[in-house]
Amino acid sequence: MNYYDKILKIVEKNNGYITTKEVVKNGINKTFLTNMVNKGILVRISRGYYGLPDYIEDEYYKIASKSKCVRFSMATALYLHNLSDRTPLVYNVTLPFGYSGVLQKEKNVIPNFVKRELLDLGVVEIISPFGMKIKVYDIERTICDIIKNKNKMDAEIFSKALKDYAKSKNKNLSRLTKYAKAMNIEKKVSGYMEVLL
Repeated sequence: MNYYDKILKIVEKNNGYITTKEVVKNGINKTFLTNMVNKGILVRISRGYYGLPDYIEDEYYKIASKSKCVRFSMATALYLHNLSDRTPLVYNVTLPFGYSGVLQKEKNVIPNFVKRELLDLGVVEIISPFGMKIKVYDIERTICDIIKNKNKMDAEIFSKALKDYAKSKNKNLSRLTKYAKAMNIEKKVSGYMEVLL
């Protein structure tokens, strides 16, 4: 199997996408990507991110591929967990304090920063609406995040998410309490839950 075939195999596995990082990680020189773009086999979607010519851009994967620290959060996580019906036009992500990468300059990304020890609290891997693996906070962490950052939230999205969570059969109140303690917002969270439950 030649390098072009190897790249296409990765693209197929990724539902039509590939990153420069993945090519290098597989021991392939990145000039093969440039050659494939020049031949019209792939298109350059953005820096380090390529797809088949008939691709449908997966904005979630594109953002996630720019940093291993990315965790989708807040309103974006609500949408991914079906607690909001508003398709994101801008994407909420959480990053560790001190992060200084390219995502800070992205116009369609709203970064939220947390201590490193809280970055992976409640993180899960899900499949994006376009079929790619991405990291997002679970429902309980997302509820804690929106309560903590209520002033950054759309009031209607905030209210609907809390009501839908309170009605959900899948809610995990002990996990919610555990996260609230870790994030130092236990009183706030229990205050909202007492009203809604």
